[in-house]
Amino acid sequence: MRIRDTNRMEGRRTETAYSGTPYWIASYSASKLTTTEAALFDAFNMDANDGGVIAGYDAHRPRPIAYQGSNPLSGVKAGGGAFNGDAVLQSITDGNTIVVSGLPAGFKLARGDYVEVRKSTFVRSLHRISQVATADATGIVTLKIRFGLDLQVFTLPCTVHFEKPSCIMEMDAGSFSLPKTWPNYNVQFTATELFLS
Repeated sequence: MRIRDTNRMEGRRTETAYSGTPYWIASYSASKLTTTEAALFDAFNMDANDGGVIAGYDAHRPRPIAYQGSNPLSGVKAGGGAFNGDAVLQSITDGNTIVVSGLPAGFKLARGDYVEVRKSTFVRSLHRISQVATADATGIVTLKIRFGLDLQVFTLPCTVHFEKPSCIMEMDAGSFSLPKTWPNYNVQFTATELFLS
């Protein structure tokens, strides 16, 4: 969600002003749950209403599109060691350009792939990659990202994540729905990103 105000004026002129920090919103749903699965969602709702947060991610794009499928990211880092989707923020060129190390050689990233920059467990920033990029032979890649990284909060050291990249979210009040219909249950809720420090 990016807050903007657009004014259309005479003479076919348009002015748009952006304000605030962009943030993520999500809508989740599941259908045909068993009674046991529905009970787990009911317990989840209780925790969420008591101040619990979730690591919200795009369930349809849990990893870069070049590695999409049911298997989590794996392989060997260019510098040695197992790769599981975690990397290192090596440097920050500017708010829209970051350099990442600790990847396998030739690791491919496409426009629209997600990348998470993590300062700590509850301080995360979720972005989309805006230009195709491939890690070099040493496992380093420069990424153009959308929206800009908050340089007042995210300073080195940070980690970078490509497996289920996420942001911290809070369930929207009153959005949880779990009709009690036997034998199958349906659940849905919405959530909004939280900025924690």
